[in-house]
Amino acid sequence: MKCVLFGAVALMSVASSALAQGPAGPPVAVEHYGKWGVDLTAGDPTIKPGDDFVRYSQGAWLDKAVIPADQTRTGTLYALESRAEIELRAIIERAASAPVTPAAKQIGALYTAFLDEAKLEALDDAPLKADLRRVASAPDRAALSKIMAESYGGFGKSIISIGLIPDPANPETNTLGVGQDGLGLPDRDFYLADNLKPQREAYRAYVERTLSMLGYTDPASVANAVLAFETRIAEVSWAAAERRDLTKVVNPMSLKDFQALAPSLNWSDHLAAAGIVGQTKLIVGEKSAIQKIAAIYAETPLDTLKAWECVQIADSASPYLSKRFVESQFILRKVLTGVSEQKPRWKRGVELIDGSLGEALGHEYVAYYFPPESKSKVTELVANLKAAMAARIKGAQWMADSTKAEALKKLEIMDVQVGYPDKWRDYSALKIVADDLYGDVKRSRAFEWAYQLADLGRPVDHKKWGMTPQTVNAYNGGLENRIVFPAGILQPPFFDISADPAVNYGAAGAVIGHEITHGFDDQGRRIDSAGALRDWWTPAAAKRFAEQSARFGAQYDTYEPVPGFHINGKLTMGENIADLGGLLEALDAYHVSLQGKPAPIIDGLTGDQRFFLAFAQAWRNKPREEAIKASLVTNPHSPARFRVIGPTRNVDAWYAAFGIKDGRYYLAPEDRARIW
Repeated sequence: MKCVLFGAVALMSVASSALAQGPAGPPVAVEHYGKWGVDLTAGDPTIKPGDDFVRYSQGAWLDKAVIPADQTRTGTLYALESRAEIELRAIIERAASAPVTPAAKQIGALYTAFLDEAKLEALDDAPLKADLRRVASAPDRAALSKIMAESYGGFGKSIISIGLIPDPANPETNTLGVGQDGLGLPDRDFYLADNLKPQREAYRAYVERTLSMLGYTDPASVANAVLAFETRIAEVSWAAAERRDLTKVVNPMSLKDFQALAPSLNWSDHLAAAGIVGQTKLIVGEKSAIQKIAAIYAETPLDTLKAWECVQIADSASPYLSKRFVESQFILRKVLTGVSEQKPRWKRGVELIDGSLGEALGHEYVAYYFPPESKSKVTELVANLKAAMAARIKGAQWMADSTKAEALKKLEIMDVQVGYPDKWRDYSALKIVADDLYGDVKRSRAFEWAYQLADLGRPVDHKKWGMTPQTVNAYNGGLENRIVFPAGILQPPFFDISADPAVNYGAAGAVIGHEITHGFDDQGRRIDSAGALRDWWTPAAAKRFAEQSARFGAQYDTYEPVPGFHINGKLTMGENIADLGGLLEALDAYHVSLQGKPAPIIDGLTGDQRFFLAFAQAWRNKPREEAIKASLVTNPHSPARFRVIGPTRNVDAWYAAFGIKDGRYYLAPEDRARIW
């Protein structure tokens, strides 16, 4: 129920390091585009904007750009991520070489453990053996179910997913959400779609390799049985588009009723093994799927279930084992993503620290790389974007006054958190040692799981973040009615305090508007100002919104980013609406920021032209074909190319800015979607 873009400590507190009082942050080249924020050398002037605005604005760049061998794409956001990796590496290596505080010692010890490849080679599969023996010794499915439940805070997997969510009926209290799981591939379609057969075959081969490395005497036949088990689960699992529908996936149930729904497992014992005792209320997601998955579990031979769990343990632990496990997993990743080289070990080490000690690392990051003036400027942008959305709601003649009032109330109290959380996590209880990588990661996962469970049944803490400050992303908290913008994404060239205002509104402003609009997209509109799931729309307004959304979604169904692979307009509906709404709000806010004065002409470009070029530049992206295929199946976001084309062709001001009268993506005014 969290919508993701691809979330105060006093400033004097932020400026003090959580790790060490050292010199200024390591110098890293910051990329500024052009003289005022847009790379004018990137476009292809032979292309008309109405034919292909992406080629028009970045065609020359697309022709020259080379995707790094270890990456799935390159582009603006990749540039931000790459710079953040370098910055974080410097912070981590300083902590490893000269730790001063307890946080620095933890970060340094974990990084040292990850880099010690000689020790990992010597250990080989030894770290796995205790966990695998426990699986092998399970006498029955009930005992195996308890082992699977422990994987929520460790290595392995279960046939269901569980986690904390605000109670949709009482959104100030945390409750337990339950969803479908049990697949090793990213989504059910990887098992069922004919055009994903190569990926399916690569996964089966990976399972066989893993079983062979674990000592199975007939890994081929066991791999076939494991894949057959997962395929049965895929056949009854809900599709990704269906899982977006809050009216379908919010099913409050007592534990007793859940037991009756899926009686094949003892769910009380399963939850107890996961550390959850006494929980009587659940929010069940894919009811029919979970019921059938539990039945499949009960019908599958115990030896197959054990082999499946052993594969899942090895898979989740492989990055922290010897080279043969790392390389075997990478062979599969190459097929799924199209990359040809493994990421350098230091990058993988940075990812591990970010995922295990993220806020300790983030505290240092913002002290160096997110100056107070950036936070101030973004806060100003947010206020202008919220005002623009308020004006759009007030001006929506199709909405009844009662619906407008509730929408404006929701917008007014929407909490906007910029840069970093108001309070930082304490990791002091997490044991990290420099010569036990497997144990470190396992303890870290258990620590994270306990951190989440500590809030079960307690009031929702709206100051806790679901992303680290250094993350290049943003999100809308859904039932929490808040939006979060980490410092990592608020960096040049995406957000640049020295850039032309039209650029910051077209890039960062459209993203801020995107997250605001999530509160009013096809699912966000079902959540009221308090975060409760209820219908606060009049039937007439809801009908009109649905009609315009359907028109918009039908456009995306026609887009074919890769031959034979179309965008799913239903799966991507919420993100597409947010992209369109964010663009409209950002443009309105930019116009208001001019305070009645005409925008200056810069390099022959009007303010609106610079705005739209900045918007396109923010989504500048060259991906691998394999990555696009996977994204179209699993990702509720459209590919970056259509995050530019899809919204702009529905905005009247875009046509006016570039004098567009026709073209491949031209839409007559009456055919343009009018949502917000």
